[in-house]
Amino acid sequence: MSVPQIALFDASVGETPAERNVRRELDAAVSAFKVSEGELPEWPGADGSWPYDGVVISGSQTSVYDGEPWMETLGELVRDLHELGVPMLGICWGHQFLAQELGGCVDDMGEYELGYRNIERYDDSPLFASMPGEFVGFETHSDEVLRLPPGAVELAGNETSCQAFSLGPTFGVQFHPEYDLETVRKVVEGKREEGVPAEQVDAVLAEATPERHAETEAAKRVFENFLTVVESEPVVTTAE
Repeated sequence: MSVPQIALFDASVGETPAERNVRRELDAAVSAFKVSEGELPEWPGADGSWPYDGVVISGSQTSVYDGEPWMETLGELVRDLHELGVPMLGICWGHQFLAQELGGCVDDMGEYELGYRNIERYDDSPLFASMPGEFVGFETHSDEVLRLPPGAVELAGNETSCQAFSLGPTFGVQFHPEYDLETVRKVVEGKREEGVPAEQVDAVLAEATPERHAETEAAKRVFENFLTVVESEPVVTTAE
């Protein structure tokens, strides 16, 4: 395969670093679509052809169960892509969205998981190839996958929630492997306006140092591993 063609479904609302962060981590040709504003790629052809080899779905400030019109349309698309076997990787909101749209259940946790957290692998998935049995990821979410889709495998977790799953070549990760330190600090500071207690925000900001953030380096390998999956799952593509 030549350079993988990846469609980034940017579900973040407004101007965010979501696209920049994913582009930095993916060694691929990335075409970004601001799905939260109704921007979508063309639908797969009747013969199953599609111009992209894989999909990454970003995080978002929304909840997957909000039922916005753009979410309903996006849900139809990802279900079609899953049926066609197009590899997909959902991050945080994207993880929850894929789980919900493929038959799982997502709900409010009643609290925020915010900060650097240890994550334990449960399965030898290709998504976690060459990664340690326990690694550090950055978390920022108040919803969680309560029930996985039928047939899905839980790949990783911690004491708070499901941290990764797979269903064929569809994957979700609850943590943010794409965040840089600048994004961490900006996102955490923004939680004050969302009602997160000041002491919790201050504690996470105090921990957000270059040394601590360097511990998330292993988590970034999911991008390289996802592209390996993409290359092993050829999609019928249309000529540009």
